[in-house]
Amino acid sequence: MEGQVVWCYGNPSRRSGVQHIFDRGKHILLGCEVDLIAPYLSFSALQWVLGVESLNSVVASCYSSFLPWYQEILTDPSYAGQFVLMTNPQIGNTGVNLDDEESGQCFLGGLVIRSLSISTSNWRCRQTLGDYLEERNIMGIYDVDTRAVTRRLREYGSLVGVLTTEDSKTDEELLQMSHTWDIVGVDLISGVSCNAPYEWLKKTDPEWEFITNGRAGENLHVVAYDFGIKHNILRRLASQGCKITVVPSTWPASETLKLCPDGVLFSNGPGDPSAVPYAVETNHNYAVDHASLPEGVEVTHVNLNDGSCAGLAFPALKVMTLQYHPEASPGPHDSDPAFSEFIELMRKEK
Repeated sequence: MEGQVVWCYGNPSRRSGVQHIFDRGKHILLGCEVDLIAPYLSFSALQWVLGVESLNSVVASCYSSFLPWYQEILTDPSYAGQFVLMTNPQIGNTGVNLDDEESGQCFLGGLVIRSLSISTSNWRCRQTLGDYLEERNIMGIYDVDTRAVTRRLREYGSLVGVLTTEDSKTDEELLQMSHTWDIVGVDLISGVSCNAPYEWLKKTDPEWEFITNGRAGENLHVVAYDFGIKHNILRRLASQGCKITVVPSTWPASETLKLCPDGVLFSNGPGDPSAVPYAVETNHNYAVDHASLPEGVEVTHVNLNDGSCAGLAFPALKVMTLQYHPEASPGPHDSDPAFSEFIELMRKEK
């Protein structure tokens, strides 16, 4: 596929939410920095919702291997400013529902998949994936050889991608568009953080709860800085009994001290941490250099895939940090004890 234009059409009559776009002769072009340029079919009628004849989107690209949990990814603020490519071959089987959202809106730039399920089958389903994206003005394309693109992402790292509905765009113009945008130095956090402090009360739904000592954090007050926080991180702390006050990313430290918290949580978030001096943890596009750590800082977790630093602790300052989402929602519960460790740190100082 290197250096070639690849046409990859499917049968639109089999896909929900695609027929009317295809009949208008509309498709979306996908291009990226390494010359992968091809037209694909859309399953979210974005140009109709916006009332425009063309749309361009240029952002960084990443991939995910999750199977049914695309809804959590769509609403995870950490994916702001990115196209997410799903490696599982079929997406949309379970539809979407309001219970699985990780924030109040979709933040990612677009969803790239291999095959869109022609039907949904789940007792909690309230809407199809295509309709869900269309209502939220999010681009979605299918019939992409997602595993081929994934191999490129693994080889080159995160790439800048272009999605456009403009048929007149040449390959060279798309490549030029991808070269004019760079995630480095871009502040994405200010666009996903809350605007004012608020108290969080919701716990993990009893149907999904898996811990038995759920009051370990009782009488402990946590101030959570919202750099793009996921609802399930807050739910896990609330399920431990913590009182939680969520504050904006720019909230002054002096105001936090007035709240007399037992602990402070700096959440996950999108983009380049160097663009926002107050950001301390973002997505896995960035990592801490082991060799740069000052004396007293310990590496507690190492990523088994690439050997990068995935967790740190500074016992003298009673600080711990992780380079991944500890609530693992969706996913296994292996990392959930991190919340218990955080609560134990606070209890020792109570």
